Formats: sequence, C-alpha cells, structure tokens
Amino acid sequence: MFRKTIFWLHLGSGVITGLVVAMMSVTGVFLTYQNQIFSWSDRAFYSDAISAGEGMRPAELLIDAAQSADLKVTSLKYWNDPEAPVLASGGRGEGSLFIDAYTGEILGEPSQGIRNLFSTVTRWHRWFNATGESRQTARLITGVSNLAFLFLVVSGMYLWLPKLIRWPLLRERLVFSSRTKNAKQRDFNWHHVFGIWSAIPLIVVIATASVFSFSWANDLVYAIAGEEPPSRGSSPSSVPSTNTPGESTQQSGPLPLDDLMATARSKSDDWKTITLNLPKQGENLVSFRIDTGSGRQPQYQSTLTLDANTGQTMTYETLADRTPGRQARSWIRFLHTGEAFGFTGQTIAGLVSFTSLFMVWTGFALAWRRLISPLFPITADTRARHPL
Repeated sequence: MFRKTIFWLHLGSGVITGLVVAMMSVTGVFLTYQNQIFSWSDRAFYSDAISAGEGMRPAELLIDAAQSADLKVTSLKYWNDPEAPVLASGGRGEGSLFIDAYTGEILGEPSQGIRNLFSTVTRWHRWFNATGESRQTARLITGVSNLAFLFLVVSGMYLWLPKLIRWPLLRERLVFSSRTKNAKQRDFNWHHVFGIWSAIPLIVVIATASVFSFSWANDLVYAIAGEEPPSRGSSPSSVPSTNTPGESTQQSGPLPLDDLMATARSKSDDWKTITLNLPKQGENLVSFRIDTGSGRQPQYQSTLTLDANTGQTMTYETLADRTPGRQARSWIRFLHTGEAFGFTGQTIAGLVSFTSLFMVWTGFALAWRRLISPLFPITADTRARHPL
C-alpha cells in the first residue's frame, strides 16, 4: 500500500510539473558553460602592448579614463595575465568597460550580445522571463515545481528498487537494455537508468536551487548551523572605519591604489584575478577580492580589507574564516551550477540537466499509456502494427 501511494504521488507530481521541469532543464543545459563563453568572447579585448615595453598605468588613471566615458567606477578587476585588460565596473546595472592596462585606452563594453542572450535564458530559467508583478507568481511556480522535482527524484530512488532485491533485476535498471521489445519497455528502461545515475547530483542541484527560491530554505541553512540569517542587504564581513577626524592618517590622505594593490598581490603567488573595490563615500576602506581559482569556487576566494590611508590590514578572510552558516551559503551558490568543482562539476550539472529531459519525456510516455491509452481501446490488429 505504501509503495502504491508513493507511486501515484510520483506519477501525479510528474504530470503536473513536468513541463516546468523540462523548461528549467533545457535552460540549465544552455547555461552550463556560460562563464567560459564569456571569457572566450572577452579575449577580443586582450593585447600584447607589454611587448613594446610599456608599463601598466596607475589605477587612478584607469579610473579617470573610465569616468571620462561617463562610468562611475566602483571596482577594477585585474587578471594575472600581462595581455589582459582591466575591467572597470560601475556596480549592478551600471555597466562596465574594458580598459587597456598599458595605454589607458577605452576598449569597449564586454560582449553585450552574448551576455544579453544568456541573461534572457537565465530569466526564463528562474521565472519564465516574466516582468513586473507577474515575476513573483512565475518565481513561485518554478520554486514549487523545483520542490516537486526533488520529491520526484527521492521517490524515484525508492521506486527504482524492485520488489525483490536480486542482481538480475537490479542490473536491468542500471544499464540500457538492447532487449526491449517495444516502446513501453524501452521507456521504462530509460526512465530507470537515467533516473538512478542522475539521482545524487540532481538532489544537490535541486536542493540548492530551493535556497534561492524560498527565504525559509535560506534561513534553514543558517538554522542548521545554529546561526541567525543575516538581514537582507547586510555585509557581514564589512569593517567600520577605525579613524576619527583629526587623526594623522586622515590628514595624510589615501595611499596610491597601486601600493594597496601590491599588498593584495602579496597574499598569493598564484592569484588568477584581483578585484579592487573602491571605498564608499565617507569611508576609507579599500577591499580586494582575491581569486586563485576559476572565479566560481568559494574555497579559492579570499577578501582583504585595507585602510586606504595607512595600508594597514583591517581584515583578511578566507572561506575557512567564515561562520559555518556563511560557509554553507557560499558553497550553495556554486554547487547548484557545479562550478564549485570546476569544469568537471559544471559538466556533471549540465549532463544531469540533459538527462532530466529524457526522464520527463519517458515519464510522460509511461503516464500516457497508464492513464490515457486505456480510454481509447485499439484493435488487436492495430496493436500488432503499433506496439506500445
């Protein structure tokens, strides 16, 4: 009785949410390697100016160049590659510009066509590309469908087990069979094989997505760690300024940004990128995000905060220095895409998104034969010509 109940809940959930799951799977596959594609498209801005013996322009001059192009700069991103440009950004939604690190020439915006395409796909992935008030409704639908998908995977693992646990029966559900006699048997075999081999990575991908969809899921991450979730918009790693008016450090003025940048570079010999975040108005703290990985791996990221006037280190935080709740939340973002484990993790996440399409297709086919086909009986002659 219990198994039958789980089966019908599994079937019903799949029928109701299958199309939404398929949409999220298709867009998930499309988004698999988006950051590699961005990096490839941005190679057009690289140059070999260093070969001419030119030195890199001071950060202040790069900022002036970007501001002369009407960009209010909030950060500069450097790559550990002598041919790479510097990316000046103006914050969320404010645009960014590549600047030649040696000449100060404005090279242009990052490739907008490809980014706009991926941005549209991302909006479909999250909320059907809805706008305005409809977005919240669409986001709720994808969030609930995602939870239903999690139930489908977990219940599917239970239903995958045959009633009699014997190796020949298990093997039939572990490998693709060439002995299926008709489409029904083929779909049954494919549904089980794709499902069981995708189950564990799918649980990770789906469960982490729930944290983005529901505030209660986000709060649960911190509750499990025994922490209070940070309030929205707060910056738990920020450090208040220690200087007060009249101190000599303020009178002397800020140090050159390149001097502060040298301190950040000294933290790691194998850094890949360093992002310099300029002080906010009224503050005298400069922060650096130092990345020794792919840019999407929290275990290889650290944050350094310096006093802009003295160069004194205020904080230096790696992933291990964060609270357990913040560590978990940092991992979750990139576990969802698989990027936390580099190219291999991305590929696995993309593959299980692709196999989800086969599970939706075979699931619909099996549900059709069970629920709809009996309503339209066919003759024995027709069945012989079109076996189901």
